[in-house]
Amino acid sequence: MRHSKSMYWKLSAYFFFFFFTWSASYSLFSIWLGQEISLNGAETGIIFTVNAIFALCMQPLYGYISDKIGLKKHILFLISGLLLLVGPFYIFIYGPLLQYNVFLGAVVGGLYLGVSFLAGIGAIESYVEKVSRKYDFEYGKSRMWGSLGWAAATFFAGQFFNINPNINFWIASVSAIVLFIIMMTIKVEMTESEMERAESINFKQVGSLFANKHFWFFILYVLGVTCIYNVYDQQFPIYFSSTFSSTALGNQVYGYLNSFQVFLEAGMMFLAPFIVNKTGAKKGLILAGFLMAFRIMGSGLVIGPYGISAMKLIHALELPIMLISVFKYLAANFDTRLSSILYLVGFQFTSQVGASIFSPIAGTLYDIRGFSNTYVLMGIFVFAFTTISIFTLKRDPKNLNKLDPKPNSHIEPA
Repeated sequence: MRHSKSMYWKLSAYFFFFFFTWSASYSLFSIWLGQEISLNGAETGIIFTVNAIFALCMQPLYGYISDKIGLKKHILFLISGLLLLVGPFYIFIYGPLLQYNVFLGAVVGGLYLGVSFLAGIGAIESYVEKVSRKYDFEYGKSRMWGSLGWAAATFFAGQFFNINPNINFWIASVSAIVLFIIMMTIKVEMTESEMERAESINFKQVGSLFANKHFWFFILYVLGVTCIYNVYDQQFPIYFSSTFSSTALGNQVYGYLNSFQVFLEAGMMFLAPFIVNKTGAKKGLILAGFLMAFRIMGSGLVIGPYGISAMKLIHALELPIMLISVFKYLAANFDTRLSSILYLVGFQFTSQVGASIFSPIAGTLYDIRGFSNTYVLMGIFVFAFTTISIFTLKRDPKNLNKLDPKPNSHIEPA
């Protein structure tokens, strides 16, 4: 029990500083691209598309390696090391390259951001979820600290951006140093049985997933529902800032709004396991989908910063329910030995595929039709796919048992 509490707090701290680092460097990314790098909507859409492509190339690799090495922390070491370079990368490499050549900058930036943050988050979440099942603590309560880390950084991000965007990047690097130190203190015990289970995974077992119709129905839900909230969020700060008398004021208020939203999200992340345990994983996914459709469509129908802010805050209810439902749905309906592959390929990879397809379309629609009309179309799209998923997602099994054995055999630190 004591070791379980220690592991919970270490992984929660890791989540906090990972998301703090990510938020400090990325929460105002679209504003940075538009105001500092002077890219238009279509060019910004290209940046997000390239980021998504690199992320989706890494996700299957991260997934397979994660399941093959079990609870060893090799991938955490790689990601933590890359994050130490985040500030210098943005300031001295990424920004200048984008100003010199958008496509060259997009490729270099996509490689770094895809490996470290955009694919890295899935590998980290999957790793912590595995550890939470081993040490008997709720994943959502640990993930809550990630939301708090994001909120803590975004609270000041808008103000610092107005002074000098580079301040946020240097803060991210300092946070990454703390993150790396925490990672070095994490030691997860692996039994011989657990190591054998991990090493038994092969490509044939991975390939069998693609013959499972329920896996494809889950992918349909992700492609039609969850990936849209990423597309929606990409250029939302630009739209939000445009409703104020000055972009500087809009940037500052958005920082406060985003911080408040993520604090609410953290509270919901704590409550989401209780809600999903009551509703079941499938109903949790459906509920999250309808909340998302309402939020996105509402963003295009309401007028003024107060109404738009209210719509944005619904995200704090929707995301925790969706994330917890995804993990529980995958654990209930598929082989848990493949949990990282299921999450990184079935959820994260598919989300990035959708983002790579829809980001340039959304960017062009923003330029032609405006944000409001585009949001209404996106909301209708999500509503339609959520409705379809009522009939295609698999019904929850009646009895859910712990699927990961924990025999008391020889233990080696990971």
